Amino acid sequence: MRKEAEEAFRAYAAGRWHRLLRTAFLLTGHHHDAEDLVQAALARAYVKWERVRRADDQDAYVWRIMINLHRDRVRGPRAPEWLTTRFPERTGGDGADQIAVRDALVRALLRLPARQRAAVVLRYAEDRSETEVAALLGARLGTVRSQTARGIARLRALLADAPELERKVTVPRGRREHGHTPDRA
Repeated sequence: MRKEAEEAFRAYAAGRWHRLLRTAFLLTGHHHDAEDLVQAALARAYVKWERVRRADDQDAYVWRIMINLHRDRVRGPRAPEWLTTRFPERTGGDGADQIAVRDALVRALLRLPARQRAAVVLRYAEDRSETEVAALLGARLGTVRSQTARGIARLRALLADAPELERKVTVPRGRREHGHTPDRA
């Protein structure tokens, strides 16, 4: 790879790392798995960097790589893991409420089927349009709408069964396509 292309890749990876990591965490539910997923996606993007650079939307290309890698990871055989919800102690504020909310939301997301989870995460956590989500998932617009609606409905049901949240998690209502915001009651 030419030096100019390598520098462009490094700048891209550094600039997108946190967004990619957030999306990967919401897809996997585990910080270390999210880091592995982002690193694998960036490694594939590096190999195809000239093609990625020429793409109309570089972000969509890399996010698609990451989603496909995650889909392959979910389909393949998995070794059992022991995850914990305990976090190391921090100095400063308690933050227990935020941890409980995040933990409940991630646990609820992990109970969704992979396609619904990907649609909900891309649509609401990444704030992408339905059209972008359809392109990233390689699905039709109607499929994205139905997967998102089913995922949101399932999240509401799962979070309603979590009394420790006391309405601290807001699950989106309605569509938000191109600036349209849902009516608030």
